[in-house]
Amino acid sequence: MNESNLGKTYSKTIINNYFYSKKQAIKEKKMEKFIEIAGRKIGKDYEPVIIAEIGINHNGSLKTAKEMVDAAYKSGIEIIKHQTHIIEEELSPLAKEVQLSKIGHGNFYDSLEKISLSEEEEIQLKKYVEEKGMIFISSPFSFAAVDRLERMNVPAYKISSSQMNNYPLLEYVASKRKPIIISTGMNDMEGVKKAVNTIKKYHEEFAILHCTNIYPTPPDKIRLNALNEIEKTFPKAVIGLSDHSLNNYSSYAALALGASIIEKHFTDRKDRPGSDIEWSMTAEEAKDLSEYAKVIRKMKQGKKEALKEEKEFMEMTFQTVVTKRAIRKGSILTKEDLTVKGPNTSGIPAEDLYKVIWKKATRNIEANTHLEWEDIC
Repeated sequence: MNESNLGKTYSKTIINNYFYSKKQAIKEKKMEKFIEIAGRKIGKDYEPVIIAEIGINHNGSLKTAKEMVDAAYKSGIEIIKHQTHIIEEELSPLAKEVQLSKIGHGNFYDSLEKISLSEEEEIQLKKYVEEKGMIFISSPFSFAAVDRLERMNVPAYKISSSQMNNYPLLEYVASKRKPIIISTGMNDMEGVKKAVNTIKKYHEEFAILHCTNIYPTPPDKIRLNALNEIEKTFPKAVIGLSDHSLNNYSSYAALALGASIIEKHFTDRKDRPGSDIEWSMTAEEAKDLSEYAKVIRKMKQGKKEALKEEKEFMEMTFQTVVTKRAIRKGSILTKEDLTVKGPNTSGIPAEDLYKVIWKKATRNIEANTHLEWEDIC
């Protein structure tokens, strides 16, 4: 082969290797299971994220909302989740006939309107969150709410359980092609599949949260096995828990089961009025949960194998094959000649005892001697 052909072959090889590497990188990227919100990667290969939902706990007060953000920031929270309510676009006048005691006083329409932030207030809240280096996301409850959040340039959307099967709204959100975290309370797996298929018309960057919409959720209604069911059904999805229980126990368990996201309602003080305060985590509980999330990730890493740090204990406690009595050179070893004892600093492992039986001694061996392989043949 002349130099010209050799050069062409070499160049072709370099080019092929380059494109092969690019294809491999793309393939590996597709194999990774994560979503990315404002630069924060969320998935099994990354630290779990705790989302503090201030929701409507501020009761329509921007000042209170900012105080809650302050407390969440000090607790180590990374993501603040709000609820975007534009009442005239979300509810019809019929809601004025629905009387509720949980959300304020009076009818549903007026009560929800009183505890919602205006667009200008929500813009200020988002700016306040981001100035602290935190991420702001929100749950829209109408098409107009999505439009507002788009004007605000939110990096991701949260879909509440109540809107999960509102496929027109879900499709509108998905069409924005931003990461979506979807809660699945009040639905079965068929409902979840329909929602996922709606999102997948536009993109594949979504997370699925198991959720129970009972406030507060008692232990026997939390059903953490649903996390395994969701992961089995959607192996490429990031999974998590939207937790409405009264403490962090179910969140701890969910993290151990592989949850990458924990969402809980949040308040800076339990003495505040509000429909969600009772099952909201406090700043202290949020700090504890954030720290535990980091610890549990470390606990889950690694595989079943003997660690180098265990070697000293292995040498003390593992046993090897030892002679029970003196053995003459040329003798055939029987079960009666042998036992197992520690330490494991040298010798034939106890698990190989029966490989030694019927072997011939290659030298005279005293009683209580740890056998070596060269002692037998």
